[in-house]
Amino acid sequence: QVHLVESGGGLVQPGGSLRLSCTASGFSLDYYAIGWFRQVPGKERERVSCISSYDGSKYYADSVKDRFTISRANASDTVYLQMNSLKPEDTAVYYCATDDGRGYYVCSSRFPRDMNNWGKGTLVTVAS
Repeated sequence: QVHLVESGGGLVQPGGSLRLSCTASGFSLDYYAIGWFRQVPGKERERVSCISSYDGSKYYADSVKDRFTISRANASDTVYLQMNSLKPEDTAVYYCATDDGRGYYVCSSRFPRDMNNWGKGTLVTVAS
């Protein structure tokens, strides 16, 4: 089982930036699709972004499009979520998750389904 750890969360002012990392312990993420989700207490979990394992294509929720960027690090055990122009409504616990690593996941047709391995989350707070 892939163990994932999110990091990079914190307190940032509106308009600021953060970069979240999703790191796998002892595994390469090259053949895994990675999804980022967020959740505010009392609300449903929201899908944010995804990077496919099959073709590298990416998905962004409308609420974060043109502000967030998902990418794979040169080190194959980490995926980033670069978050720019942050807004108070971006405040949430952010989670990363992976599929089963078979290399055939295309975000546009499957995300958020079949995301089976989850990290414990990192808190992002956007406030002045």
